[in-house]
Amino acid sequence: MPPFQSSKSQILILLLVRQVAIGISQKICSYDSLISNLSLDSESRPVHGRPVKDWKEPSLISIDIDLEAVLDMDEKLQLLSSLMTFTVTWENEFLTWNSEDFCGISRLHILPELLWTPDIYVSERTEEDQSPPVPYILLYSNGTIYWKKPMRLVTACSLDLYKFPFDIQKCNLTFGPYTYSVEDIIMVQNTDSKQKTLSSQKNFAKGEWLLLGLDVFSKNVTNEDRIYSKVIYRITIQRTPMLYIINLIVPACFLVLVDIASMFIPMEGGERLGFKITVVLGFSVLLLILNDFLPNSEIPPILGIFCTVCLIIMIVSIVDSIFISYMLHLSAVRPDVPKWLKIWVLRRLAYIMCISTKEYADENATVISNTKKETTDPTSSQETELQDRRHLLKEHQDSAEIKLLKRLLVEILMIRRHLIMSKKEEEAKSEWHMVAFILDRFILILYLFTVLIIAITVVVVWVS
Repeated sequence: MPPFQSSKSQILILLLVRQVAIGISQKICSYDSLISNLSLDSESRPVHGRPVKDWKEPSLISIDIDLEAVLDMDEKLQLLSSLMTFTVTWENEFLTWNSEDFCGISRLHILPELLWTPDIYVSERTEEDQSPPVPYILLYSNGTIYWKKPMRLVTACSLDLYKFPFDIQKCNLTFGPYTYSVEDIIMVQNTDSKQKTLSSQKNFAKGEWLLLGLDVFSKNVTNEDRIYSKVIYRITIQRTPMLYIINLIVPACFLVLVDIASMFIPMEGGERLGFKITVVLGFSVLLLILNDFLPNSEIPPILGIFCTVCLIIMIVSIVDSIFISYMLHLSAVRPDVPKWLKIWVLRRLAYIMCISTKEYADENATVISNTKKETTDPTSSQETELQDRRHLLKEHQDSAEIKLLKRLLVEILMIRRHLIMSKKEEEAKSEWHMVAFILDRFILILYLFTVLIIAITVVVVWVS
């Protein structure tokens, strides 16, 4: 072989060896190559079993949530609708690689369907998660799987509405596996309560509810002789009461004050009764609005008790107005007040309420006695008739002026007698008015005392 041909062959061999060496030493820098290396693209790869080399070793599942908003609180159904970010982390012992062998690739975005995922559910959930799904999860080179997704949960929450609308509610979110017992999966929290409260309060959307705390703790729950590991998040929220103060409490207080002021409307006529019925109808509308907010519970809210007591006392005042109108009607058809009313109302109840009726009673007794003397004394009436006859017999003997004066005297005496009788009737009517006045003021004092006591009780309960 000629020398130039041998040198050419040697050069070609050297180039070929160099190319093969470069190919061997070149590192894989493709995600697809990494997926193929991990056999994630193989349909025969099992994804249903726990990713542990020793089945006796439990999988450690770490979870974390960031509460972002309370979307709705249905007091009637006692349901809490919340928005949060849910994070779950676990280890897969079969999916590890050396990042240096793959151009420094330390993490990989893959579909959740390609991996085993823990069956974590929320025990208090009443509806399916309505948040959009996250298509990918993170797989790190050391086998750590990181899954973060938004969640919109509708969960059951036992509400304590006794201090409504100044109430503080505590709702639990219990995360844990549905089928795996504590021998297979152990649930742990990622952060403690203090850190979790601070981080959630920074991003919490302020609306009707304020976030006071987010406590987290682990707990084992026994069900059908099997022990399950759980992580419980306790959400503590406080209602902002301004909306209910403006739309419910302030109108209720104003209606109560207006109804109290209506007690000073004169008792004659039907203006007071019609006005009170209008106030009660308006107050009933507020009770219907309050009933829409509150559920049926063994312990009713203190605000509901306040409104109910106020409605009862309003009804009592309406009955009092009807009774007073009836007494004023009796004053026209039945002048004499029954004896038992005089004893219990004009004497005892008036004495308790410090209403003086002595002067009125003395004056009335004097007028009535004088009237009785005028009207019932037979001697005086006979003398009057004799005098009238004598005047008539002597009319023809007297002059015209004397006859005129005598006639005027007779007319004046008749007018006086009529005035005395009218005076008696008016005094009897005023006696009925006095009974009505005393009863009306008694109901007013009872009204004020009841409203004051229940208002103080409500304020003490709200403040405590």
